[in-house]
Amino acid sequence: MSRVIPGLTAPATTDLPVLLAAPKPKHVPETLRFSHWLGNIPIWVPLAIFMILLVWPVYGFGQETSEGPITPIQALVRWMPFLLTQGFVFTILISIMTMVVGTVLGVLLGLGQISLLRPVRIASYWITQIFRNSPWLVLLIIVMLSFPFQITIFGVLIPIPDWTKAVFGLSLPIMANISEIVRGAIASVPSAQWEASESLAFSRRQTLLQITLPHCIKRMIPPWMNWYAILTMATPIVSILGVEEVLNLTRQAIEAENNRPELLVPFYGFVLLIFFIYCYPIARLTLWLERRYALKL
Repeated sequence: MSRVIPGLTAPATTDLPVLLAAPKPKHVPETLRFSHWLGNIPIWVPLAIFMILLVWPVYGFGQETSEGPITPIQALVRWMPFLLTQGFVFTILISIMTMVVGTVLGVLLGLGQISLLRPVRIASYWITQIFRNSPWLVLLIIVMLSFPFQITIFGVLIPIPDWTKAVFGLSLPIMANISEIVRGAIASVPSAQWEASESLAFSRRQTLLQITLPHCIKRMIPPWMNWYAILTMATPIVSILGVEEVLNLTRQAIEAENNRPELLVPFYGFVLLIFFIYCYPIARLTLWLERRYALKL
């Protein structure tokens, strides 16, 4: 027989206030909203949409050649290795290099925002706000037009490829957002830790490197991964500037197939699918890390 608990399993016998359990937080941090949205999508949804988009043009279009009918699926299968190895892999490399550069610069900029030197703190704050609130495409265009196409060092002509400009251009907004992550994580550390380190004669540098930052790493990993997923989704915008990545190569593949309109949905649907397959596990891992490192009440 279960135990009767007044106010819980039976009517209350007193009008005294009862302490309720702490409610679960419903607020989703702004930097994790993308991962929450992506991670909560069932895996079968994009697969079903892709199959519908892939099958739809097969019955409506076809092209006769000397080798027989070439359907959109056959054309897609023929171009898949090229799009994956030459296009998507290069897109992922651009996103990884951008994240590395943006993370290194963002950590330095975030530390600059908490500097005791007022000029450094003010400069870091405004650099963060400017690049954090600027359109990514505008930054890319400015970098592309500002950087030279080649430089001469000791008489040696060194070309600067477009993808290096794309990496630097995309790293600017990533740098600014990582800076805010670092600043916010350091600010979230209880002041008692700073006071305890001061009582032990720790310098500010020792406190940051040995006490504060190790505590912040766990808090910074989920939003950092979320921004990497966002960056990967945004990387195809570099195709507008002529960088040979998956979206640009997809357009070239369609042109090589005589710009048949029935190829648009399967080819671009395939690009959508491979991006989802790559980013969905990242979003799920981000949610798992968020739950694992969440503050226990």
